[in-house]
Amino acid sequence: MAWEIYIQEYENYLKLERSLSENSVEAYVHDVVKLKQFLEISNRELTVKQVAAHDLQDFIGYINELGMSAHSQARIISGLKSFYKFMLYEGEMSLDPTALLESPKLGRKLPDTLDIHEIEKIFEAVDHSKPEGMRNRAMLETLYSSGLRVSELINLKISNIHFEIGFLRILGKGSKERLVPIGREALKYIGIYREEVRVHLDVQPGHESFLFLNRNGKQLTRQMVFIVIKNLVAQVGLHKTVSPHTFRHSFATHLIEGGADLRAVQEMLGHESITTTEIYTHLDRDYLQQTIKDFHPRS
Repeated sequence: MAWEIYIQEYENYLKLERSLSENSVEAYVHDVVKLKQFLEISNRELTVKQVAAHDLQDFIGYINELGMSAHSQARIISGLKSFYKFMLYEGEMSLDPTALLESPKLGRKLPDTLDIHEIEKIFEAVDHSKPEGMRNRAMLETLYSSGLRVSELINLKISNIHFEIGFLRILGKGSKERLVPIGREALKYIGIYREEVRVHLDVQPGHESFLFLNRNGKQLTRQMVFIVIKNLVAQVGLHKTVSPHTFRHSFATHLIEGGADLRAVQEMLGHESITTTEIYTHLDRDYLQQTIKDFHPRS
């Protein structure tokens, strides 16, 4: 039987027999759909009944690589356990592949993930009356809108911002280039920064192409981005460890939890698959842009 049929039966079970709310049903179903997507993009042609514990562990490792928080990983594991208990309940399976499923042992603690309200509090704390304030707002909007690494942010060049189509051309790790959608709010603040602040800077030779500059007209450093974020987090009283990477994790987590296709998030983050050395066929530009519009909290 196809995945879609089992998923539909599971959805009916959650609605009719467990009487869960619409939001809860949607969340549980999304967990199973994410697993199905992972199996497809890792070229594992498995039926629901053929999925083994090692496939599930690989899946959890995959969403960890995408930046999903440990809390969110635990919630997805709970959803998968619920699905396979349903399969046992229906007599479709005799063994539960989730019985020994655990979250991956992370080599390092992931930065805290911010919710959308915390992100907006940080944005609102920026002092727009100061020149560097408008730069900082544009910088933070870009980080969260496109899930960039801090190195990609400070190396972003004006010529690689395609305002007319809403995309950034990013040179990521290993000099791999990718197109990433950027939201209207981020583009708006980039435009304001360029037209009202950057144009008045005495740009130093060799730094003309970079978008984000310090007050001396030189390319912004990684350390400066960290300091800006640290000061804003302290200002709004957030008791979390927040770094530029936190915005990248939040970008990925919010998209995935909203229901975005894992392949689209992987593409936008610039990750290769963690299960194969092949680079998957790039998703088309319209699809990535629609993913941002449908699932990003600030779209």
